[in-house]
Amino acid sequence: MLFLTATTDSTNSLISIPTARKLNAFERWWKSIEWEDLTTSIISKVIELTLLTVLFIILLRLADHFIDRGFKLNRNKQNEVRAKTMITLSKNVSHYSLGFFYIYALLSSLGVPVGSLLAGAGIAGLAIGLGAQGFMNDIITGFFIIIEQQFDVGDYIMLTNLDLEGTVVAVGLRTLQLKSSDGTLHFIPNRNITTISNTSRADMRVLVDVRIIPAEGIEGIYQAVERANQQITKDYAAFIRTPPVIFGLIDLGNSNFAIRTSMFVQNGKQAKLQEELLRLSIQNLAEMDFSIPDSPIGVN
Repeated sequence: MLFLTATTDSTNSLISIPTARKLNAFERWWKSIEWEDLTTSIISKVIELTLLTVLFIILLRLADHFIDRGFKLNRNKQNEVRAKTMITLSKNVSHYSLGFFYIYALLSSLGVPVGSLLAGAGIAGLAIGLGAQGFMNDIITGFFIIIEQQFDVGDYIMLTNLDLEGTVVAVGLRTLQLKSSDGTLHFIPNRNITTISNTSRADMRVLVDVRIIPAEGIEGIYQAVERANQQITKDYAAFIRTPPVIFGLIDLGNSNFAIRTSMFVQNGKQAKLQEELLRLSIQNLAEMDFSIPDSPIGVN
């Protein structure tokens, strides 16, 4: 029994020695801490970070205020949709720029080697930039489309290089939404837009050719067409910019002739008024017993 007791005491002593050493090492480390300097450093960092955050918030508010004020002063000079887009774009640019400097100052204050991080991020950014080249082209092209006011929502445009035309539904920094006459909605990346024909910035010309038989009497045919011109001018005066004028007799080829009438109308109304003038012209010719050729036009 005495032998067992001695053995147990010896084992406990061997286990307690490393534990005591660890406790002594921790105690020495704990006592070696300069608590006064550490407390002072923590308080100064907290104050510094608080001031940086407050300054960042103030700069954000000032940037938003000046952007809103600048666009408000020019509200009467700008399209509402374009103004909203430019306000959003300007605010995003200012927020991202201020956010970058805020994070840079924050990390520098905490002692993080920002220079080394930026060097590594530059290499990664280069690789990402090469992969996102198309996206950046969309953004840059969209920015200049908005700045140069090439078209607005509601305009009817033709994209010659894409063989598309329709009404602009939305203008964004990355894509254009174009609605065709059949109702199809096209989403077009801005980088694919090269040639734009905008038919909604000025009055549009309407040409109407009515086929006739000259042998039936040119003067009487002119009178019938002129009656149609006067009637459409009266019915659609709000949309007609210049009254319809008879251009004269034109040769369609292969012994086919027509009376051509031209006028300028409000953009967006050209298709309707062209159809209406053609209808009225044929109606008046028929009422005055003039023939409307129905043979196909063939040019050799």
